[in-house]
Amino acid sequence: MGMKKLEERIRRDGTIRGTEVLKVDRFLNHQMDIALINEIGQEFYRIFQGDNVTKILTIEASGIGIACLTAQFFQVPVIFAKKNKTKNIAGDVYTSKVASFTHGRVYDIIVSKEFLGPEDRVLLIDDFLANGSALQGLINLVRDAGATLIGAGICVEKAFQPGGDLIRSMGVRVESLARVKSMDEATHSIEFC
Repeated sequence: MGMKKLEERIRRDGTIRGTEVLKVDRFLNHQMDIALINEIGQEFYRIFQGDNVTKILTIEASGIGIACLTAQFFQVPVIFAKKNKTKNIAGDVYTSKVASFTHGRVYDIIVSKEFLGPEDRVLLIDDFLANGSALQGLINLVRDAGATLIGAGICVEKAFQPGGDLIRSMGVRVESLARVKSMDEATHSIEFC
């Protein structure tokens, strides 16, 4: 499954740093092209529409816009896991640890128990999948809540990094719209799977 329009946009407006860093902040996760993200949401709906999704879960901040535009097609609420800055985590939240590759630190993410429970069928949405730490954190929250995990909709997967294989090996359905096989800053080339 590939979304050609997204791949073309990454080729045109993505910024490559070395062989590992891909910036899509011109259109996806800083400045947002709403028409494109709307199409991404429609595509996630096409893929997961038969799964009776009741909630969409993402992580702050860059997943929120994508999750919101996806949720309009499912007509369900969006929950975003908050990155917790405080030490005293109250008992009325689910919490999980996430190691940030970008920021080089570990942080807690939290979701209020009020918004996630055993009756929920949860679709995870995020902009990037690289090492899979954020996705693992979200999966843990869903499992702690006793909810049903439908799968994960990812805009851009760096297939040369271990996250996708890791999450799939856990038995989680991962649907990525653009899977990057390799990229090179020197030649400004990017290859998709």
